[in-house]
Amino acid sequence: MIGSQGLQDPAVPRTAVPVDGAVRTRLYQHGRLILENFPVADISEHLSDGDCVVWLDLCNPSARDVALIGEEFGLHELAVEDALGEQQRPKLDRYATHLFLSAYAVDLDPDTAALRTSELAVFCTSTALITVRKTAGFDIDGVVARWDESPDLTGHGVGFLLYALLDHIIDGHFVAVQSLDDGIEELEDLLFTENRQAMNTVQRRSFALRKSLVLLRRVVLPMREVVNALMRRDVGVVTEPMMPYYQDVYDHVLRVTEWTESLRDLVTTVLETNLTVQGNRLNMIMKKVTSWAAIIAVPTAITGFYGQNVPYPGSGTYSGFVVSAALIAVLSITLYAVFRRRDWL
Repeated sequence: MIGSQGLQDPAVPRTAVPVDGAVRTRLYQHGRLILENFPVADISEHLSDGDCVVWLDLCNPSARDVALIGEEFGLHELAVEDALGEQQRPKLDRYATHLFLSAYAVDLDPDTAALRTSELAVFCTSTALITVRKTAGFDIDGVVARWDESPDLTGHGVGFLLYALLDHIIDGHFVAVQSLDDGIEELEDLLFTENRQAMNTVQRRSFALRKSLVLLRRVVLPMREVVNALMRRDVGVVTEPMMPYYQDVYDHVLRVTEWTESLRDLVTTVLETNLTVQGNRLNMIMKKVTSWAAIIAVPTAITGFYGQNVPYPGSGTYSGFVVSAALIAVLSITLYAVFRRRDWL
């Protein structure tokens, strides 16, 4: 059951936690990084010391690993279940002693316009940040680099670590939406080309971009609620000095959301315009075919008329042939000139 109060100090871990697979750890004390990649079994000892903040990262852990971590840190069973589950909605759940956050990093393939997502589960206590990466696709090194770039902010503890993590994720969303915008602009330049291959590219690429935008919107839109909830004072994560930083992240989330919405409308317009252009081209082709059919119908009508098995003026004479040929030529040229003047040919 979701609690209503803010963060509290978790119970100090009682036993060493054996964790298999890729694990990274960091220890901050008094706002300074003092230890890195120490054994998970030492977390209990470090957390028993005052003014320490621990970061624990698990990459593709087993259910047993996450369950043991949950037991040692007093994590709620529903949060542990969500951390193990796939395709969670980006969200923030509040429990009595910790927060659970689910988010997605994204990466866009520029060649195929396919959007790849990397799911991340985060447990946040007053003294520990635990990240659970479902796959190795998430760039955790980029997050660590952001922490190292701002040593003056590490004194704000978990609030700073979580801020840098969210900022890294949202910046990835920005890069993806910028690439999608560039891709749509390229399609706009191809809309009115006469190249048949380019026409097919517009149709295929438009659908690929639309699919990626729908997925990106599904990932980005809920992040507004997540960041907005984190900034609430009763949650207890964001201290007053960190509030402007979280406000900046929230502003970025809003911009990405609005940008994604506008691009969805734009790619829909591109699809509709492409269909309209194809329809106009088809109309032009039909108009030309009809015009040529009318021109061809004239000699067909004349020769068909003269092909009757009844006598007619000039029947069987050279002069009759000349008259019919001249009539065919004059009428065909006249129709061609009229159609050209009306832009039907």
